[in-house]
Amino acid sequence: MKEGVSKHNIDASLLDIANEIRGCEKCPLFLGRLHAVPGEGSAESGIVFIGEGPGKEEDKRGKPFVGAAGKLLDEMLAEIGLKRDSVFITNIVKCRPPGNRDPEPDEVRVCTESYLWRQLEIINPKILITLGRHAMHRFIPADKKISVVHGKLFRLKSPTSGKTFNVLPQYHPAAALYNGGMRGILMEDFKKIPRILKTLSS
Repeated sequence: MKEGVSKHNIDASLLDIANEIRGCEKCPLFLGRLHAVPGEGSAESGIVFIGEGPGKEEDKRGKPFVGAAGKLLDEMLAEIGLKRDSVFITNIVKCRPPGNRDPEPDEVRVCTESYLWRQLEIINPKILITLGRHAMHRFIPADKKISVVHGKLFRLKSPTSGKTFNVLPQYHPAAALYNGGMRGILMEDFKKIPRILKTLSS
């Protein structure tokens, strides 16, 4: 959360962006959506989770990470003493790509430039946690492999303000749904979050 800016003003600014997203027609993804998914949660913890895009259940409900992967995310948050509503959760693109395909580069560009960076500038998080390689590559160079860099902290300069953000890439929770052996890796990376926050605050 930005220093010197009231919680009320931050919440109001995020709500304004959310309302813009719900009415957005800037890329073709709006044509197939049931609901746009702006993101939700609190700006106070200084933690933002960023996935790739909404899935079928998220499109139905207009909320991020509410399917099976979302339930696992909630469990892992609880393991490190956090509740879902104490962090902010969003996606790179705010509307579901047809058939859950990867977002097209132009869709990603429009959505991040129009909305995601604005959300991040308002929240001013201590740490951005990207979930999955598609979200990771919006912040970290494409030559980096998630199998190598997951759980490692990177620093990224915002293209809009020049502010530096701390980025922690992690596997998407869905990876553990398809490969049970991934759950332990995910949990170990999640356990790093409180330690990193403590270091960043010291």
